[in-house]
Amino acid sequence: MQEDAILEAAPHIHATRDEPDGVMADTAAEPLLATPADDEGAAAVDTPAEARAPTPETRVVAHLQGHGKLTSADLARARRLAEDSGDLLLPMLVRLGLISERDMAFAMSEVLDLPLATAAAFPEEPVREDLFTLRFMKDARVLPLEEDEERIQVALANPIDDFVLSAVRMAAGKRVEAAVALPSEIELAIERLYEKVEEAPKEAEADFGDFDEEDIEHLKDLASEAPVIRMVNQLIQKAVESRASDIHIEPFADELKVRYRVDGILKEVEAPPVRSTAAVISRIKIMAKLNIAERRLPQDGRIPIRIQGKELDLRVSTVPTMFGESVVMRLLDKESVRFDLDALGFDGPPRKRLNAILEQPYGILLVTGPTGSGKSTTLYTALSRLNTQERKIITVEDPVEYQLPGINQIQVKSAIGMTFAGALRAIVRQDPDIIMVGEMRDLETARIAVQSALTGHVVLSTLHTNDAASGVTRLLDMGVEDYLLTSTINGILAQRLVRRLCPHCRESYRAVPELAGRFAHIKGIQGDVDLQRAVGCDACNGSGYRGRLVITEVLLMSESIRKAILAHATATEIRRIAVEEGMETMYQDGLRKALDGRTTIEEILRAAEAD
Repeated sequence: MQEDAILEAAPHIHATRDEPDGVMADTAAEPLLATPADDEGAAAVDTPAEARAPTPETRVVAHLQGHGKLTSADLARARRLAEDSGDLLLPMLVRLGLISERDMAFAMSEVLDLPLATAAAFPEEPVREDLFTLRFMKDARVLPLEEDEERIQVALANPIDDFVLSAVRMAAGKRVEAAVALPSEIELAIERLYEKVEEAPKEAEADFGDFDEEDIEHLKDLASEAPVIRMVNQLIQKAVESRASDIHIEPFADELKVRYRVDGILKEVEAPPVRSTAAVISRIKIMAKLNIAERRLPQDGRIPIRIQGKELDLRVSTVPTMFGESVVMRLLDKESVRFDLDALGFDGPPRKRLNAILEQPYGILLVTGPTGSGKSTTLYTALSRLNTQERKIITVEDPVEYQLPGINQIQVKSAIGMTFAGALRAIVRQDPDIIMVGEMRDLETARIAVQSALTGHVVLSTLHTNDAASGVTRLLDMGVEDYLLTSTINGILAQRLVRRLCPHCRESYRAVPELAGRFAHIKGIQGDVDLQRAVGCDACNGSGYRGRLVITEVLLMSESIRKAILAHATATEIRRIAVEEGMETMYQDGLRKALDGRTTIEEILRAAEAD
C-alpha cells in the first residue's frame, strides 16, 4: 500500500521492496542520508554478516536496549511479527506498544544525528501542497516543514526507511534535509494543513437514540478504519507518556476537546478534528465492549491494553451531553503503583497515629476525602501491610482497581443484586479476619460493617467527607446509632493529594514574614523560613511538579471524643477536641511538607483550608 502511494506521489520512480529493511531496487538514486550501511552497500553482498558495519536499524535497537527501553524478549517478538507481515522492525516496536513514539524518536535522533522536530516547530500554513499527494504523506508519514530554492526540510517518522527517503528526494528534485518527528504529531499536522475540512453535521439537532442498522454499521466501519484506530491509540499513548491519570474527551458544537489530568490538574492537548468525533468515540466504546448504538444513557466499561510494555487497565465512562457523548478514561497502571506509606508521603505524627490504628485487633478505620484524593490507594497500602499468612482478608469493591496477591477481592455487580450490603452479609460467613468495603454508601452497608467490627473483625472503608471529624457526623446522619460508632471506630483518616515539586528544577526562596508566621507552630521554627517554588523544565513538562503526595490528618477515638459523639456534638467541636489531643491537621501536615521542600505553599492552600 505504501509503495502504491509513493508511486502515486512521484510516478517517475520505479522501485520495489525486495528486502525486508526497505532497500531500493533503483540503485541510481542517491541516498538521502549517509550512513555506514549506505557507504558499504555494494560490498555487503560479498562480506560475511558478522564483518559488516551495523545498519542504522541495528544501531537504534542497540541504543534502546542499552538505555533499558527494550528487552530481548520483546525485540524477538517484534522481529518475528515484522518478518511475518513484511513490515519494518522499528515501526512494529511502536505499533505493539513496546516502545513509545517519543523514546523511538529520541533514539533515532541521537543515533542518526538528526534534529528532533516538535509540533511547535511545524508550519502554520501548508508547504508545497503540490509536491506530495495526501495519501503519500499519510502512509509514509512525511511532513514538509520549509523550502527554499536549494533545499526542502521534511519531518519523517522513520528516516531509516530508504524507500520513503528516495521518493522524497526524487519528488522534490532538490537537496532534502531530514528531521525526526513523532508519527502522531505528523498525522495531526497533515490533517490540519492538507485535508479538506468537511462540514460536520450538528449532532445536537439529531435524536441520539434514533439509530437504524445502517447507522450502526456505518459507525462500526468508521471506528474500524486505520486512521481512527491510530488516533485513539495515540491519545492513550500520549496520556501514558504525560503520566496522566485520566483522559477527558468532550464533544462541543464546533470542536472536540481532549484534556489529560496530570498530577490532579487538567491540561488541554491537541485533539482529533471535530469531524472524527463520532468515529473516535465509537472506537473507544467498541474497545470497552459498550453498546455503540446506545447514546442516551451512561455506560461503563474497561479496556485492558498494553502500552510501552506496560499492562494498563482503562476504566471507561460515557455520559450523553448536548453535542454527543462525553468520555472519561481512567488509566490504572498496575506496575507503577507502589503500596508503600513512605512513597505516598505518610510521615510524622499522622504516620504514628495510622500505625497505632492498624495495630488494633478489631474495629473500623475510615478513610475520607473527595473523589480522586487517593483514598483507595491508602486502603490498598494498609491492606498490603496487614496481609500475612495468618490473616484472611476479603474486600468488596466497585470496581476492583488493583489485584492484590493473597487477598480475596469481590466485584460489586448491582445489576444482579450483588451490592455492597449483599456481599458483606455473605463474606462475614467466610470467616475473614479483615474486611475492606470500598465505600459506605448507605445505612445498610454501614450497619453490617459496624456489626462486623463488633464481632471481632478489622474493617476498612471510605467515606466522602471534607475532614476527619465530619466522618462521624456523616455516619450519624446516615442513621447509625451513636453508641455503636463509639464502640467500633478506632480512627478516621482524612486526606488530600498535592503536587510534588520537580527535584530537577525547584528553587529556594526566603518567605516573607507574614508567610513565615504560618510555620510558628512547627517545633524549632523561628525567624526566617526558606521554602521551595516551582520553576519548570523538560523533566516535568514545564509544570514545575512531578508526581503527588498525600497530606493527611488522623483522628483517634479517645474518651473525650466518645463523650462528644454521645452528646451529638458538631463536627467543629469534635475537631477542636482532636486538635487539643494532638491531632495534626491536613493544613499543618502540608506546611511541614512545604518546609521540607517536597511541595509548595500554593499547593497546600489549594488543597487544604488554613487553620
